[in-house]
Amino acid sequence: MATTSTIRQKNPKKNELKPIWSFCLGVSKAAGGTILGITMLTSSVMAGGLVGLAISFRNLPDVRVLRSYVPTETTYIYDIKGRLLDSLHGEHNRENVKLEDVSPELKRAVLAIEDSHFYQHQGINPNSVGRALVANLKSGYISEGGSTITMQLVKNLFLSRERTISRKLAEAVLAIRVEQIFSKEQILEMYLNSIYWGHNAYGVQTASQSYFNKPASDLTLSEATMMAGLIQAPEDYSPFINYGEAKRRQKQVVGRMEKLGWIPPEQATAAKNEKLLVGKPTAWKTSDLPYITEVVIAELTERFGRDALLQGGMRVQTTVDYYYQKRAEEKVAQAHQRLRNRGLYADQVVLVAVDPRTHFVKALVGGVNYKESQFNRAIQSLRQPGSSFKPFAYYTAFATGKWSPYSSISDSPVSYRDGGGYYSPKNYGGGYSGTVSIRTALVQSLNVPAVKIGKSVGLDKVIETCRILGIKSPLEPVTSLPLGAIGVTPLEMAGAYATFANNGWHSDPTAIVRVTDSSGNVILDNVPQPQLVLDPWATASLNSVLKGVIAGGTGKKAYIGRPAAGKTGTTSSERDVWFVGYVPQLSVAVWIGNDNYRPLGTGITGGGYAAPIWRDFMREVLKNEPVQYFPSPSKFPKP
Repeated sequence: MATTSTIRQKNPKKNELKPIWSFCLGVSKAAGGTILGITMLTSSVMAGGLVGLAISFRNLPDVRVLRSYVPTETTYIYDIKGRLLDSLHGEHNRENVKLEDVSPELKRAVLAIEDSHFYQHQGINPNSVGRALVANLKSGYISEGGSTITMQLVKNLFLSRERTISRKLAEAVLAIRVEQIFSKEQILEMYLNSIYWGHNAYGVQTASQSYFNKPASDLTLSEATMMAGLIQAPEDYSPFINYGEAKRRQKQVVGRMEKLGWIPPEQATAAKNEKLLVGKPTAWKTSDLPYITEVVIAELTERFGRDALLQGGMRVQTTVDYYYQKRAEEKVAQAHQRLRNRGLYADQVVLVAVDPRTHFVKALVGGVNYKESQFNRAIQSLRQPGSSFKPFAYYTAFATGKWSPYSSISDSPVSYRDGGGYYSPKNYGGGYSGTVSIRTALVQSLNVPAVKIGKSVGLDKVIETCRILGIKSPLEPVTSLPLGAIGVTPLEMAGAYATFANNGWHSDPTAIVRVTDSSGNVILDNVPQPQLVLDPWATASLNSVLKGVIAGGTGKKAYIGRPAAGKTGTTSSERDVWFVGYVPQLSVAVWIGNDNYRPLGTGITGGGYAAPIWRDFMREVLKNEPVQYFPSPSKFPKP
């Protein structure tokens, strides 16, 4: 079997541009006497034209810029385990590869049909030019190109598409210049990565993935010959459009390779008869996880700009776990259907999961149906968290060292001057419990004690705690702040609770692990750098209380059979219901509501409706995870 090396002849040393006429004459003699006259004539015409062009076209592009040439390239987004989620590109959908990563069959097929003398000429092939010149003279216009692979390369990169004699001459001059500077391997690599293969697939790697769902290195002879046949007219010969025409063209390429002696007859016959298992166009494939990739795209655009994102060939590893994300989407869809079946007016359900150990976003569902609404409520919607905000006030109290879960507080009527009037907090359902412990107040989600705690420790201090936990939404020191009267996002809540789950160790939540360029150079590294931002005793004390919320408080429907902590949240008029909870390995926030703030219905609570969604998701994703425990407050000194 012939290989690339067997069809190549050693290139002459290219220290200077040899006289065009002597080069053409040499090739003409080698071609034989039957075409000698035509070739000498066309060589002379070409020589005169090229010399004239070299003088008059002094402003031709400097081909040395190709030394640093990197074709625009598609950006790819993956989940944390390497599963492809999305690809982003501008006009050109392309992934560049090294020449050694291209199937030998494809390289030989391309050379056979496009430029079988590639390793024997120095940019132009006088025989081909002669044939093309005769054909063009007969037709009166440019009907045949006679272009070598090098000429095609410079045409694609530097010149217009107009079919004129002057452009063809410029193409020839530039091709000779390129051959003086670059090796044949470099030229072929640039060519294979730059040409258009149809259906918005630029470059051999992207085309191979699109047509055969495999990298270019794995193409068989039959696949390679089909792809080589596309170069002349990609859409005309596309197997996606006309399989019969694609197969006919492929047989032409196979026949050419057999005629050249590059493959034996039996291999040619087998390739012609083999059925091609083509894939589907991939250029405009939509994201598999749109809510996640939207977050990633927004962050990358802010950091690097849109042009770099669409053309820079980034490889983006996200933090999301595909399995977690799909389970989250399923649970959200199922919960939404259950709500509708019960006659509840709940348009949206959101779920966000964050790993407390890294603060990596593991799953993020910003709504019920992305196709119907692209508004990502997980990161864009500021909703009142209700009582799920109370742990921030209670942690602040514990951190002072003056309060503990066993401290007493009076659940009794109280009024505060607030703005231009007075604010009198009420418990959900009315009534008061008298003197209670902090633990009881939080487990039973009493409102009055939470407001009193907030006023006692200082609302500015509560806001400071929120900022430490990564909540960046606008917060004001209003008296009702501890009751969750100011809007935050579900991602902020999941991230803040993740710091509780990690006993005070915090990193900034992110959906991106690492970004590299197509060569593997790291351009963004989000390796976690956790810092201890909360008092360990105060955090462990809060965790012990929030475990009671699930064990016997308002969050009993969140019980999952292992140590877990969390808090319910229900706003006035039932416009927002929440459950935010965690185990040491995972923090999850669930929100239910309507985009127009319409009430969900009387008696709808976070414990009754959001907690079961949290429970179902956690049971699913944690079934193979070991049980872990929260540290006891007794292990840490009290502040």
